[in-house]
Amino acid sequence: MIKKFAFAETEIEGLIEVTPFNADDVRGCFTKDYSKEVFEQNNIKYDLAEIFYTTSHKGVIRALHFQRVKQQPKLVRCIYGHVFDVVVDLRKDSKTFKQWLSFDLTGDNKKEILIPAGCAHGYLVLEHSIVSYKCAEKFYGEYDDGILWNDPDINVNWPLELIGGEENIILADKDKNLQSFAEFMGKYGGF
Repeated sequence: MIKKFAFAETEIEGLIEVTPFNADDVRGCFTKDYSKEVFEQNNIKYDLAEIFYTTSHKGVIRALHFQRVKQQPKLVRCIYGHVFDVVVDLRKDSKTFKQWLSFDLTGDNKKEILIPAGCAHGYLVLEHSIVSYKCAEKFYGEYDDGILWNDPDINVNWPLELIGGEENIILADKDKNLQSFAEFMGKYGGF
C-alpha cells in the first residue's frame, strides 16, 4: 500500500502535522519523510541545515526547549518507539500565544510535525524511542534554552500514568534547571 505525503495545518499557525510518503510491501516499508520539492508544491518553504537523532529510555522528558536566538524550526518524527510530543507557541503576537498542542508520534504511524520558529518543543517517552530532528537552523549551544516541563502557567497535561507515574520520570540536570514561563516572560517577553 502506498500513502502519499499529506499536510494538515493545526490550530497553531505554522505548526503542521505531516504524513510522509510510505510504501509497504512484503519486504517491509520505504518511507520518505522530507522532500523539498513536495513541501514547496504544498507552499511550505523548508531548507535543511542539520539532522540529528535522540535515543531515549521510557520515562524521559525532554522539554520544553527552544533557541533564544537563531531559532530552530524543525521537522520531528519518532522513527522507533512512541513519544507524547508537545509544542508550545511562544510568539507574543500569535493568537495562540502560550497554548500547547500534543501529538502521538510512533515508529508505526510515521507521523511527523513541522515546528515553526518561536515555539518550544518537548516530549515524554512512552517506550524506548529514537526521534529524528531535521532542522532548518543549526544548533547553537550558547542560545539553548527552555521552560520547565511542568510549568503551571503552561500546564501541559502529560500522560504520566502511561509511564507508571511521576516517580518514573527521567530528567537531565539541564531540564531540571530550566526557567519558569514567568521568568521567560520577564527576560524576553515572548518571541
